[in-house]
Amino acid sequence: MTPLKIRSIELSDIEALIGLWVKCDLTRPHNDPQKDIQFAMATETATVLVGEVDGAMIASAMVGYDGHRGVVYYVACDPDQQKAGHGRAIMAATEDWLRQRGVWKLNLMVREENEAVCRFYETLGYEQEPRVIMSRRLD
Repeated sequence: MTPLKIRSIELSDIEALIGLWVKCDLTRPHNDPQKDIQFAMATETATVLVGEVDGAMIASAMVGYDGHRGVVYYVACDPDQQKAGHGRAIMAATEDWLRQRGVWKLNLMVREENEAVCRFYETLGYEQEPRVIMSRRLD
């Protein structure tokens, strides 16, 4: 198995990244992936990590922190490449990125109906914490 090469996103990656997110069913009509990517790229407190095998983008994760906790979004692994350890690798890279910045806890949100993804994160040592998540759109 070819190892996943992980790096920070470049402008030339955006189209392929959005294609990966669409393939992984991560996009939603109320979120503009182009805007989300550009927002993450514009700050020192966030980035998008991409993972490649033989030059093809097959994994990603948007990672950032707010001064208190780290958060990951848009964790993707090409469905044709799952079960090869790439999801573990991209998550390990997000954790390393946060540790390098002194962040000591990582929060992530998973849609409740996505039981397979919840099980995946549990295998990585993540635990469910009872919380009520509230939000308000500002746009």
